[in-house]
Amino acid sequence: MSKLDFSGLKTPCYVVDESLLIKNLEILSSVEKKTGCRILLAQKGFSMYEVYPLIKQYLSGAASSSLFEARLAFEEMGKEVHIYSPAYRKDEFDEILKYCGHIVFNSFSQFAKFKEKIKKAGKVHCGIRINPEYSEIKTDIYNPCARNSRMGVTLECFEEGVSQYGMEGIDGIHFHTMCEQNSDTLERTIKIVDKKFGKYLKFVKWVNFGGGHHITKDGYDIEKLIDCILFIKNKYDVDVYLEPGEAVALNAGFLVSTVLETMRNGMDIAILDASAACHMPDVLEMPYRPEIIGAGKQGERKFTFRLGSATCLSGDIIGDYSFDKPLKEGDRLVFLDMAHYSMVKNNTFNGINLPDILLYTKEGEFKTVKSFGYEDFKSRL
Repeated sequence: MSKLDFSGLKTPCYVVDESLLIKNLEILSSVEKKTGCRILLAQKGFSMYEVYPLIKQYLSGAASSSLFEARLAFEEMGKEVHIYSPAYRKDEFDEILKYCGHIVFNSFSQFAKFKEKIKKAGKVHCGIRINPEYSEIKTDIYNPCARNSRMGVTLECFEEGVSQYGMEGIDGIHFHTMCEQNSDTLERTIKIVDKKFGKYLKFVKWVNFGGGHHITKDGYDIEKLIDCILFIKNKYDVDVYLEPGEAVALNAGFLVSTVLETMRNGMDIAILDASAACHMPDVLEMPYRPEIIGAGKQGERKFTFRLGSATCLSGDIIGDYSFDKPLKEGDRLVFLDMAHYSMVKNNTFNGINLPDILLYTKEGEFKTVKSFGYEDFKSRL
């Protein structure tokens, strides 16, 4: 990662390294080949469609959470397009049918509402999202199985739905209970799903394990993942889908920033042209602390600085980092693992410009994919 020379780039900017992306895709593709499963890019995590032609060489398609994501996948990737939403708008559903081959519903009543349209469209595979009421996610905002969750159908409600509507037209079962977790969590989850919903799995053609699988992270147990996939695939004679977003782009991107000013108020502070609130919202939402090339934790190195943004939000603080030398105006800071949940979530709060998007090609060149300016800010207001 340190071989890249970021010094000549206009900041702030996101940089996605094509070679690192390919490394992740090769791992995911190997899982497909070993198990016969189908892996989809979850666009909610990473939607840089400049690299969709590359991604489709390795993966089976894309998963969507909205009409716009579905259209993006259909137009830019051109492979399987799946969609799930807690509820679908009637005025969008005809268009969704144009783009999606798989539609997952959040309830039997939702499916019944659109059943006739689906029959007329033909060749659309429908599924129901279940809530197995089991998850090991500690942060409720990211836990789809938290108490009173709107995501998916519990066993009690599933049985009521089958009793009222039957299973005709339901081809698949979808569950998503994970977030940045290893396959041991999936193994425990599958035991619950199998125990609770096994009597229904034998009536469907596919099971979707959702996202949250940290497949490309160092130390991830791929063999256990393979065992999980084959267990369901062989026991119920179904196709298995996975929808990782983060695993596709994990550690493949950077956010390059410049120090605009330094000051002191009880400690040293550096003000950057990058913003947590605008450019990496998960830093505040999750929360988490992104790593910086050449920096350590607070007090680990000689000089500690609090890094903040030029926005007017007092809490727009990235974190406290230490450096071998004191920061000064013009210094470059490179944040790691900034491809996923950054571009898809950024915003122009305070009129702060969006970072340029660059691709570092496998030939060793920086390619500017997109630049932003005032009209992008104005057009959103």
